[in-house]
Amino acid sequence: MANKFKEAFQKMAKNMPKGGGGLPGGGGGRGSGAALAASRAVGSLVVAGGLGYGAYNSVFTVDGGHRAVVYNRIIGMKDVVYGEGLNFNVPWFERPVVYDIRTRPVNLQTLTGSKDLQMVTMGVRVLHKPDPSQLVWMYRHLGKNYDERILPSLMNECAKAVVARYNANELLTKREEVSASISRELSARCAGFHVLLEDVAITHLAFSPEYAKAVEAKQVAQQEAERAKYIVLGAVQEKKTIITRARGEAESAELIGTAVKRNPGFMKLRRIDAAKDIADIVSGSGNRIYLNADSLLLNLLGDADEKFTKSVEGRGGWLRK
Repeated sequence: MANKFKEAFQKMAKNMPKGGGGLPGGGGGRGSGAALAASRAVGSLVVAGGLGYGAYNSVFTVDGGHRAVVYNRIIGMKDVVYGEGLNFNVPWFERPVVYDIRTRPVNLQTLTGSKDLQMVTMGVRVLHKPDPSQLVWMYRHLGKNYDERILPSLMNECAKAVVARYNANELLTKREEVSASISRELSARCAGFHVLLEDVAITHLAFSPEYAKAVEAKQVAQQEAERAKYIVLGAVQEKKTIITRARGEAESAELIGTAVKRNPGFMKLRRIDAAKDIADIVSGSGNRIYLNADSLLLNLLGDADEKFTKSVEGRGGWLRK
């Protein structure tokens, strides 16, 4: 642009009339001197502009957490990696390319199969950065968007290769081991591209709806089996209780029979206890009682026992007849 501006003024100076033909009174010398002065002024402006352009483009600044490589139009990529701060280059002949070497995340979600052929949806997050000493190689082969070129495919491949070694249950119980295996596989693959990995983590792990239903059904079946086990144990304990109660009642009946044989007054004592209980029930009832006192075992006089004995003996004699 400055050269075109200079050429335009030079053409204008050449087209101006010489010897004062265009000026009345013959002022040719003064007109030629003015044109020369204007041409020199324009030349000075052009030189000043060129010097300013060169001074402005001969330095570049590299911010913190960045590195730069320089492309030379004559020799190509220079092997020097420029650090942070102010650096110098040759204007127009050299062009700096700045790389961000800070750690950055990249996320990937993939669908793969486990060792027992269960479909698993896995999300992986990787923290990565370029190797600062290999930025010249990286610019030559991958460019600035190196992470978009290599990381998605490598993460997908490594995640699927590792998940295929584990069963669905192991993916849940050995999650840390699975994450470490993916990190080792991915670090080895990225080393060939001079990409450094800071951390690899599994952020999401989900199975197919069919597998989730099967796991739920299995858990329900296990709970039912545990419940049935306790029911069986309860039935066994109840059986033991019934047997123990029956043995106790048999022993009680045997003891009562022995007591009656040894002491006839035992029956009178039991009749008194029964009459006491019946009297408590009848006294608390609001209904009228029209039954015989003998039938209610409330007659505790001496002749009641004799009547009871005679009635039993009479019935026995009638039965004998």
